[in-house]
Amino acid sequence: MPTIPPERPSEAVPAEAHQARHIAESFGSDAERYDRTRPRYPDALVERIVAANPGPDVLDVGCGTGIAARQFQASGCRVSGVDPDARMAGFARRHGLEVDVATFEDWDPAGREFDAVIAGQSWHWVDPVAGAAKAARVLRPGGRLAVFWYVFQPPSDLAETFTEIYRQVLPDSPLGRGVNPGLDTYSAFFTKAADGMRQAGAFGDPEQWRFDWDRPYTRDEWLEQVPTFGGHSLVPPAELEALLTDIGAAIDAAGGGFTMHFTAMVVTAARTDAP
Repeated sequence: MPTIPPERPSEAVPAEAHQARHIAESFGSDAERYDRTRPRYPDALVERIVAANPGPDVLDVGCGTGIAARQFQASGCRVSGVDPDARMAGFARRHGLEVDVATFEDWDPAGREFDAVIAGQSWHWVDPVAGAAKAARVLRPGGRLAVFWYVFQPPSDLAETFTEIYRQVLPDSPLGRGVNPGLDTYSAFFTKAADGMRQAGAFGDPEQWRFDWDRPYTRDEWLEQVPTFGGHSLVPPAELEALLTDIGAAIDAAGGGFTMHFTAMVVTAARTDAP
């Protein structure tokens, strides 16, 4: 299995994303939409993490509405969550997940231990060194820290059109500057996660696992999801409406739908020594 060499993070990603609390805690403004529209993780990703764990007890960091947690529950795990946004945690609780409201760095485990600590689409909001050290303290020997992200790539013609729309409507957005949330951009997150695991001093060599899949979207399905992207809930309503109108027109011009390619990357390491 490949391990991740230390390298300099990409300049396209904020160096300290975990300090951008106004964005990190903005997703709960429409928790129901977030849960309804955000993609699920591929079964193969969940199955591989579960198979690598020494037991069924899982902590989901930044669990949000419980998307990943419910998938791990369906695979036979006992899942607890922690999330800083009470609105997201409330939604997850209503759907059967036990969630504490706190940042992971400040969270009190109250003596609890786990076989795995996971974080789906959320570890960049956690200090990578303090977070890895905290995970090591709550993991049983042989337990695994597994943090993962998905990135998406629309068809090339639509990708260019979307970039131009953002440039015109939201010129200050990274998307308007042609910085698409692809693997090159997210590689900074992978690197910082792996470096944090190394600096914690309680994990084996970090590994990177990759999973690819395609998902078709109708125009309406994609427009439902766009407002859940990071920072979009902070955009003035008139600008968000203009953005959605132009994106919808672009998808209509492309035939009313498209197929999105997704890639999920897992950065993971097993706890070895006592933290």
